[in-house]
Amino acid sequence: MVSLRVIDTKRDLAPVPAVALEDVSIVYGGTGGPAYEAVAPTSLAVGNAEFVAIVGPTGCGKSTLLNAAAGLLKPAGGSVSVFGQPLAGLNAKAGYLFQQDALMPWKTARDNVAIALEVADRPRAEALEKAQAWLTKVGLAPFADRYPHQLSGGQRKRVGLAQVLIRNPKILLMDEPFGPLDAQTRIIMGGLLLDLWATDRKAVMFVTHDLEEAIALADRVVIMSAGPRARIIGDHAIDLPRPRDVAEIRLEPRFHALHKAIWGQLRAEVLKAYGGTP
Repeated sequence: MVSLRVIDTKRDLAPVPAVALEDVSIVYGGTGGPAYEAVAPTSLAVGNAEFVAIVGPTGCGKSTLLNAAAGLLKPAGGSVSVFGQPLAGLNAKAGYLFQQDALMPWKTARDNVAIALEVADRPRAEALEKAQAWLTKVGLAPFADRYPHQLSGGQRKRVGLAQVLIRNPKILLMDEPFGPLDAQTRIIMGGLLLDLWATDRKAVMFVTHDLEEAIALADRVVIMSAGPRARIIGDHAIDLPRPRDVAEIRLEPRFHALHKAIWGQLRAEVLKAYGGTP
């Protein structure tokens, strides 16, 4: 007798998350001293093509979760999977943009972007050609031969963004990437990021302290509690239409309504982190 499997369409056809953290906990120390549980068991799934921003008080473990998704940090408990496969070692499908740029001061902007392909054994001529194309995409074609010290902070961020995207990662992990920039440059960089993201809509995990930036950019804003034993306490869908102008969208009534709702939950955690009372 032939048995037929009944297909549960909700389960079998459900899209596999680009990144899934399931009951992940992060503990530091414990060898000859007290252990510090930075992140209590917490779960987060980021869908393919989804832009998720993570906000929370300073020191709550936002970057820690990002490092777990990158494979830079092994959780004390729980699991991390990438497109349905358990993560073992570094996340090869992810590109990581840090708060501080990782540009080599002795290399030009073009060479700094090309190095991302050269370390993967791509021919130098090909790497330089693609690097020039990416510098054009981020608006820096005329500055290809300049060194990092000859570039502004915003220009260096553009080089760093091109350096990550030239590898065509499936996932972008971004840790306060625009944090050191002034407010106007942050808005410009946010607009550039959304323009580039719109072409192929990679999965994005974006850590920021700036709630307005999070709402302007993301599909969802996730809130982490104050530490220790930080955890995800809020997950807000951002129903603002796309494409978005990151400056103009902040003037919309719906933007202000979302900001009020999310800040109402986040404020208590920020006060806890600074020793205040909610």
